[in-house]
Amino acid sequence: MLVLAQISDLHLDGTPRATERARRVMDHLRALPGPVDALLVTGDIADHGSEREYEEAAGLLGLHDPATPFPVLTCPGNHDSRLPYRTALLREPAAAGPVNRAHRVGGAAVLMCDSSIPGADKGALDDETYAWIEEQLDALGGETPALLAFHHPPLALHHPLPDRYQLGRPQALARLLARRPEVVAVLTGHAHTPAATTFAGRPLISGPGVTWTLRLPWEGEQVADREAPVGLAFHILDDEQRLTTHFRTV
Repeated sequence: MLVLAQISDLHLDGTPRATERARRVMDHLRALPGPVDALLVTGDIADHGSEREYEEAAGLLGLHDPATPFPVLTCPGNHDSRLPYRTALLREPAAAGPVNRAHRVGGAAVLMCDSSIPGADKGALDDETYAWIEEQLDALGGETPALLAFHHPPLALHHPLPDRYQLGRPQALARLLARRPEVVAVLTGHAHTPAATTFAGRPLISGPGVTWTLRLPWEGEQVADREAPVGLAFHILDDEQRLTTHFRTV
């Protein structure tokens, strides 16, 4: 059994509020009596994509701290900027292409994919990323369960704000999933609300936002509930490759 935590949409901007909310959820995860197998951070880590924001994020997430009790796996969102994301968050050489990273966590693979489009709020998995996903899955030989994680949901979640900026070309993703039964679920962020549905016959889970929670249309006119507690998700992948998700607030 694999236990993965997920947080999303930290929007670190140098303000005490954003820092406190990110620290709150990380302190909660570090204090768990049983550590998770990995933490997934599904985009919009920084609010303006600055080096200073990513330096703060690296420290808060414990990304390079050997004392962090679990691996921290990240992918960019539409507020992120690839060059400082690579240099200041990942501490890697600067490069302009999509930031895609594959990880082995226990008996599963987690593919953290870049759905950002530089300079745009909408999302897309570009041809380079689709080719990379295929290569990674080929290398696994079809026997290892895999999860795809990226920022933009590939379908409507029934709120006009995130639905305006969802993943482009969802049919391409659906075709990939049809060819790849080893992909057991798709995990996204971006919508600032915990949500569960299906896409191309797979579970699609949208992780809640750290910085604020989306109010749905029937919950009131104000879009952002900034007083809501910080949200996180726990995903359990069992021995039958079935995903179960629990949502929590802290």
